[in-house]
Amino acid sequence: MSLLTRWPREQLALTAEERGQALQAVEQAFAPTLKSLEVDIGLKELFEHVYVPLAAWLVERQRGQDKPLVIGINGAQGAGKSTLFNLLEVIMEEGFGLRVVGFSIDDLYKTRAEREELARQVHPLMKTRGVPGTHDVELGIELLQSLVNAGAETLTKIPVFDKSIDDRCPPTVWQEWLGPADVIVFEGWCVGAQAQTEEELAEAVNQLEQDEDPDGTWRRYVNEQLAGPYQRLFEQLDLLLMLKVPSMQAVYQWRAQQEEKLADRMRYIYDTQQPTSHLRIMNPSEIQRFIAHYERLTRAMLAELPGQVDICLDLNENHKISDILINAGEPVSPAREGSVAFSL
Repeated sequence: MSLLTRWPREQLALTAEERGQALQAVEQAFAPTLKSLEVDIGLKELFEHVYVPLAAWLVERQRGQDKPLVIGINGAQGAGKSTLFNLLEVIMEEGFGLRVVGFSIDDLYKTRAEREELARQVHPLMKTRGVPGTHDVELGIELLQSLVNAGAETLTKIPVFDKSIDDRCPPTVWQEWLGPADVIVFEGWCVGAQAQTEEELAEAVNQLEQDEDPDGTWRRYVNEQLAGPYQRLFEQLDLLLMLKVPSMQAVYQWRAQQEEKLADRMRYIYDTQQPTSHLRIMNPSEIQRFIAHYERLTRAMLAELPGQVDICLDLNENHKISDILINAGEPVSPAREGSVAFSL
């Protein structure tokens, strides 16, 4: 198999020497992984031709401002947002000596009790986490501003949401970040999304909307939240990256894989004789219904965002990066020689 695409030469940032030194540092940091997986997925080649150049492009922009660089990562369920953040975190820290902190819009989910109250006051579908209106947006803005303006002694506490119990963890287990950061990453499935028009909201996009939101109350409330509070949250971003999934079917398949990992965790806990009755694992039909809540906005983002984001990484059906678009430019021509592909 060959590497499907490479970072465009005309967009290479920093010097070749800086990128080379960063690559060496990253290879050393990932040495155990490279040793065991290099033949299968070509992680080394992907670092060299995609991820280190991407990180260098971001670092160059970080150096051009006098405050932390705030990066948003957009991508549908299962696209690989957390994996991309983890790779960039290691590259920018080990390769370029920066302090990098990140969190997900999932960490901002309102508690189950708060969403149940929304379900009573607004619409029953608001109980399901995910759509705009189910996050604590003000908390997200406070977190980003705390990190951007942090001094040496500033302690920023980042909430943790446990999907296996569908609720926010107590503050005693929240993550803590001390001091300033050079780069702040905020990732989430709807990060950077734009509100729809009344005309677009009029017609149901799936069976869920048709049967359970026939008058559009739910989707209009979600849209109002996206148009208002969420735009104030997204205004905190300096740059926006997108992992563009190939289809809604891929979203379902990749989200099902995530749920299987959660089920593996449940089986592990069961094997260690710890209680598992509180864990909430979805079966295939439940996953299909869950994804239906996201479908409207996901389809809108796939149609609109690739031409608006700063960088779009186009994924194919095999979860490989097949094209790279920068600043709404044309897709980079595939490079077929040499290396192998790597799945996020």
